[in-house]
Amino acid sequence: MDYRVVCRFLGQISLAEAGVTCVPLLMALVYWEDDLIYFIISAAIMALCGIVLLRIGRIRTKRLTMREGIAITGLGWLLATFLGMLPYVVGGYLNLLDGVFESISGFTGTGATVIEDLEVLPFSILFWRSLTHWLGGLGIVVIFIAILPESGQHTVFMHNAEDTGPTADRLLPRLRDTTHMLFRMYMLFTVVAIIVFYLCGMDFFSALNHAMSTISAGGFSIYNQSAAHFDSPAIEGWMTFFMVLAGGNFGLYYQFYRKGFGVVRRNTEFKAYLFILGLATACIAADLLQAFPIDLFTAIRYASFQAASIATTGFVSADYDQWPGFSKGILMLLMISGGCTGSTAAGVKISRVVILCRSLWTLVFQRVHPRMIAEVRVNNKRVNEDTVIRVSQFFFLYLAFIAFWALLLTWDGINIFDAIGISVTTMGCIGPSFGITGATSTYAGLSVFSKSILCISMLLGRLELFTVLAMLHRSFWKSKGNW
Repeated sequence: MDYRVVCRFLGQISLAEAGVTCVPLLMALVYWEDDLIYFIISAAIMALCGIVLLRIGRIRTKRLTMREGIAITGLGWLLATFLGMLPYVVGGYLNLLDGVFESISGFTGTGATVIEDLEVLPFSILFWRSLTHWLGGLGIVVIFIAILPESGQHTVFMHNAEDTGPTADRLLPRLRDTTHMLFRMYMLFTVVAIIVFYLCGMDFFSALNHAMSTISAGGFSIYNQSAAHFDSPAIEGWMTFFMVLAGGNFGLYYQFYRKGFGVVRRNTEFKAYLFILGLATACIAADLLQAFPIDLFTAIRYASFQAASIATTGFVSADYDQWPGFSKGILMLLMISGGCTGSTAAGVKISRVVILCRSLWTLVFQRVHPRMIAEVRVNNKRVNEDTVIRVSQFFFLYLAFIAFWALLLTWDGINIFDAIGISVTTMGCIGPSFGITGATSTYAGLSVFSKSILCISMLLGRLELFTVLAMLHRSFWKSKGNW
């Protein structure tokens, strides 16, 4: 482990974050808000931290090792989130723990908030919340590799440590070209969403913030009622479309652009993703029609929006805490499954769900026909046994952490159903849960203990467990070793 090269990259991330902080600083200057000085102080602290780390670090010509890539990614996320809380804390809006919670929730795309009244906050703070979503949605390291020229060499381990899903397909021969393509597509989707939301009736500031939160699969709104504030079928319909888009594989969209619709038609994960959302919408709509005196259009409107939202962002268009238990059960399953590999959404990922289901079916088939050779196939390709094992291990560990966090929350006095919901939604980086942290509530009322473990839960969920867990191993930090 070369600690100097790790410090070098962390210093660059700190300076990059200081530069990004200048955007809400300029917004505070335009609106002449008191937060101007707070952002100046925050940017100065970030820059100072970056300069110190750069002085400690140095450039190295040989390739990064796996350990250094994991360390840069894990520590980079920790550093970015701790620096990201500065505008909240320096401005006096939140205490230290709440500031860290809000920052981690923003960067990981969780959307869980401890701010009880958003509408009294200045524009610059609201924009900073959405900006943390946007930066974390595609991935801090991915954006870092795409923007900074020096980072393009030998950073595959950094990219892989942040990448989501059971496989990491390289779309273009060079990693830097791949990250550039993803970043341009991310920018394009965001700009299109801003234009569409504006044309649907949002003012520009609302359109900007909600587009950033939607495409990043984050869920931070600038209104206390979230998407329900607009009470507009058109806005909810387009938000549903962009949430579904954000939950899909961005690499698949690029292949669609290059090769046509055939790649989408042959993609097992994306078809399963749309099928799951469609089935969930139909089941919830039918349940709502049976439980409430509403028409079919309204039922589909609420069901489709909330199904897409819970699987990706966490926006709220209706108080689903009042829905029947069957509908809430479906929403909880969507929190676990999440979006596709290579999307901005979190969760287990649809590709893992598909591999698990098909591997279980293969086991059943082999019981019935023990002499026949059965294999797991995805996208008309055979999935090797090692991948199936890794997916099973990840799924077991994911559920084990959900149970563990829920157990700790019940020890803190939260009832079991609410504890499970909170654990699922923070591990899945969704945000709103049920009960005390439901559709119309915040996380402000939780204790210091609960907020602290949920910060860990959100970070584990975003980095998909193993990056963080590897850093906890004693041998990871030894100066010698080949991994």
